[in-house]
Amino acid sequence: MINRRQIRVKVMQSVYAMLHSGSDNLVKEKEFLNSSIVKLHELYILNLQLLVEVQKHSKTLQEKSKKKYLATAEDLNPNKKFINNQVLLMLKNSITLKKHIEDYKLTNWNLDGEYVQIIWDEIFKSIIYQKYINSKELSFADDQLFVINIFKNIIAPNEKLSDYFEDNNIGWADDMPYVNTWIYKQLKTLKEGDIFSLDKLFKDEDDYKFGKELFEKVMLNHTDFEKEIIDKTPNWEMDRIADIDMILIKMAICEFLKFSSIPAKVTINEYLEIAKDYSTDKSSIFINGVLDKIQKDFFQFKRMVKVGRGLL
Repeated sequence: MINRRQIRVKVMQSVYAMLHSGSDNLVKEKEFLNSSIVKLHELYILNLQLLVEVQKHSKTLQEKSKKKYLATAEDLNPNKKFINNQVLLMLKNSITLKKHIEDYKLTNWNLDGEYVQIIWDEIFKSIIYQKYINSKELSFADDQLFVINIFKNIIAPNEKLSDYFEDNNIGWADDMPYVNTWIYKQLKTLKEGDIFSLDKLFKDEDDYKFGKELFEKVMLNHTDFEKEIIDKTPNWEMDRIADIDMILIKMAICEFLKFSSIPAKVTINEYLEIAKDYSTDKSSIFINGVLDKIQKDFFQFKRMVKVGRGLL
């Protein structure tokens, strides 16, 4: 499921887009934010669906081989270990996966089946596959390890697949590492006899509301937040501060003032980590210095009030 850091990243991207487009349509921009989060979920589902389609493709090839005019013994009695892989069958039989594919109308692998072929070819010629298919071990653990290995070593790093996803949705370039980690972790938690269920998009209602509220409150108050930054950076001209740094600091200020249940320490740590991935090499040091001054000022003058978990 999407965690709060990734929600913050999505909000950051939406704030950046709205400020640079000059749009004043908050409702429309909130819809864009929601769409970008839903698209992340689609990417997660497409990757799981791809595993099913590759298994299906392998089975189709075996059926065709049986019908050859001069079929060999191997054609007539193929090794079915891959198509009978218990984890792949879990995915294939998953009701929630099928439902979301239908709900999102995901027809990518029907329309662009060459990518299924590309991934199958990579799997088939891999040492991972050859060791798996030739092993006499038949266990859920063996099947699970194999699927994890092909996802981690073949599907996730495949450049052609990455280019395909990016061409379909520019936002997926940033989402891919997160989604790959998400799927890898989920595959590792599967147990024999499980019924595979898709992870929910949000952990709970609070997380669902968090992104929308954060985006809205940042945009409604961003000029006031900018004044706070100017006061704490007297030796800096605003045009010298990177756009992403400015947005991240504004978002942190918003959490300081508008989200009483989020501890200030958590807020600072989250935005420092985001800065490491999305801004300059020295941004996290700069942002840390500015936020440290701001939070001390807010505490001193009792402008930042934290309750419940926010006190921790």
